[in-house]
Amino acid sequence: MAEFKVGGIDPRATKFRNVPIAVTPEGFWCCPSQTVLQKTVKNQNQQPKPKAGASPPASKASSVQRAPTISSERRTHSTPTRSRANISEEQKCLSADNATSNPPKVVSERPQKQHKISVGFGQIEISDLRVVLYGKDGVAVKMSVHKNILAENSTFFADKLSRQSPVSSIEVPDCEDVEIYVETVGLMYCDDVKQRLIKQNVPRVLRILKVAELLGFRACVLSCLNYLEAVPWAGEEEENVVSSVRHLQTEDYGVTPILKRVCSDLTSPPNDTFVRIIELVLKSSDDRGRREMKSLVLKLLKENSSCTSSSTDLCVDTLYRYCQNNLESLLALFQQASDDDFSEQSLDLKEPVLRQITLEADNLLWLAEILADRNAAEEFAVMWSSQRELAGLHSKLPTKSRHLVSCITARLFVAVGKGEMLPSKDTRQLLLDVWLQPLMDDYNWLQHGCRSFDRTLVEEGIGSTILTLPLEDQQTILLSWLGSFLKVGNSCPNLQKAFEVWWRRTFVRPYVEHQGNQSQSGRS
Repeated sequence: MAEFKVGGIDPRATKFRNVPIAVTPEGFWCCPSQTVLQKTVKNQNQQPKPKAGASPPASKASSVQRAPTISSERRTHSTPTRSRANISEEQKCLSADNATSNPPKVVSERPQKQHKISVGFGQIEISDLRVVLYGKDGVAVKMSVHKNILAENSTFFADKLSRQSPVSSIEVPDCEDVEIYVETVGLMYCDDVKQRLIKQNVPRVLRILKVAELLGFRACVLSCLNYLEAVPWAGEEEENVVSSVRHLQTEDYGVTPILKRVCSDLTSPPNDTFVRIIELVLKSSDDRGRREMKSLVLKLLKENSSCTSSSTDLCVDTLYRYCQNNLESLLALFQQASDDDFSEQSLDLKEPVLRQITLEADNLLWLAEILADRNAAEEFAVMWSSQRELAGLHSKLPTKSRHLVSCITARLFVAVGKGEMLPSKDTRQLLLDVWLQPLMDDYNWLQHGCRSFDRTLVEEGIGSTILTLPLEDQQTILLSWLGSFLKVGNSCPNLQKAFEVWWRRTFVRPYVEHQGNQSQSGRS
């Protein structure tokens, strides 16, 4: 906001027009917004012209005081055959008869360079100061105010009024927010500023806060802060609120309660809180709640993955501890479910065990997803590829209970294919040797019974993992796959793209390199 200019108003300037204003019980005259002003001027210009000699309608008494609205000067031209009409100061009207027979030709009115508004506060008849605001789009507002009110509430006005006496007018050029400036000055006339803010929205209160701070209107600043501390705000509003009040920390305004809503006094990352959340989700007994919170936590971690440091990497060691516990529990359950005596038990006894297998596998899949998204799944790949006993027991359980185990394998293949982890050659080899066949056994179920299964992504991941191995290992795995694919077709992964790459490496590249070597030797 620009510096105030103290001095008189140019008497040659265009006369200020009044706009509709309302008097509140506190004596606050509300200035309409610039949008309302423009609509008022537009409607005024579009109103039909009154007939000559017609008297204006009598005003109705009400609790709201009104002043004449702005009117723009209009230039109209009549033909020589028309009679002259009476011309008033504000407008030119044609006689009724001539207007009916010869409609006037209205020349396009010139764009109005400046809209001027007059606003008063309190008892206007005893006002002793005029403050003129010059804003954007040619809007100028003249406020009739009282020196004692402004000096009492605003340190900025008090300073300006004390520099020169007497002062009859102050000009504010290049005012950024005329509407809010007028409203903020009006709040100086209110006994309870906070009560006046209750029905306002957060963006408007932030605008009032900005102007009140510039004016040194402490009561208004405190009322705005009290409002922001109590009212809900989030998302984009949250960022605007925090940025608006953070710089007030240097002043004695007490913004800490507002900032505490978005930041804690703790200087260390909330690792204990994160561990508690993981523990609660893993131990949840409600399927729907656990499923929804897993999706939510995973989404939030993905959003936060780009802004974490080594100190806030959300306890990777803790995640691996839970992975190890789940793996041990899953293996014990597989051993129990694959026992010969287990198949002879009643369904009531088997159902809890099979359900627990599904739960442990789902928890392990969720932890693997978190680690892969954070590029920290290499150690998990080592742990998973070493589970030969678990993979050996896989075929002894019904597909419905074991298919989530294959989802874990598929997620690791996707992580390798997308470059989310860089396991060693031995780990990649073990992962294929131990878990590719169990995945192929469950593939038909995964395609039709698992909604989150992305066949294309998984097949690309498997193929990419195979193609990272030495050529001889690629051949062994792909020929084994070819035998299965020719038997069951789409019931196992379609690795034709990887097969094409291996084919070219095996049969085409040696021939091309041989021809190249012969051509080079012939030249020499």
